[in-house]
Amino acid sequence: MNYPDYDAQSPITPLDASELDALDRTLMNLPQDGVMTLDGLDGYLTALLVGPAEVLATLPTAQWLPVIWGGDADAETAAPFASNRQRKNAVVAVLRHLRHLAAQLATDLDQWEPIFSVAEQGEREWADASDWCAGFLQAVDLRPQAWGAVWDAADLGAQLAPLLQLGGGLGDDLDADDSDEDDLSDPETVDTLSRMVPEAVLALRAHFHAAG
Repeated sequence: MNYPDYDAQSPITPLDASELDALDRTLMNLPQDGVMTLDGLDGYLTALLVGPAEVLATLPTAQWLPVIWGGDADAETAAPFASNRQRKNAVVAVLRHLRHLAAQLATDLDQWEPIFSVAEQGEREWADASDWCAGFLQAVDLRPQAWGAVWDAADLGAQLAPLLQLGGGLGDDLDADDSDEDDLSDPETVDTLSRMVPEAVLALRAHFHAAG
């Protein structure tokens, strides 16, 4: 399957609320396992941008893009999409969102706001970044060696813990076993951890910018 390459110099055309909703509905309705939610997609793309530059620069689009919808079911058809037009619309939307995120993370951090699930209870809002973090870690899994020993870095460990805990861990020896399953079933605990995730992402961004 041929996919267009990501162009870091392309025009910035952010998806509006209706276009984000349309992309969300498209993903939710795909008849296949492993499809990301919209917040998982947002985390996945964010990791491609804040992590090692070599990943997005050298990994063919056809290797990272189909991961979003659980892989291409059949190279001869549009599956898992209902039509080639639906596939094209999804691809264009993803690349536009990636370009917008890239611009925010590069020059407009004050406007960057990750897409987390939010539940309302009275006047209180509970954030849940679990899917977002899982998507982020799926991007790490594309080229785990490129991320090096960042997860063990003494100066980053405490900051990265919420991202790893909510995302379910990374690999065989970097898991979330030290997180309490009962705690992660508590909305207040998840909310607290979720609000710490942006700080973890910015710490990773700073780490790789300094290294690059």
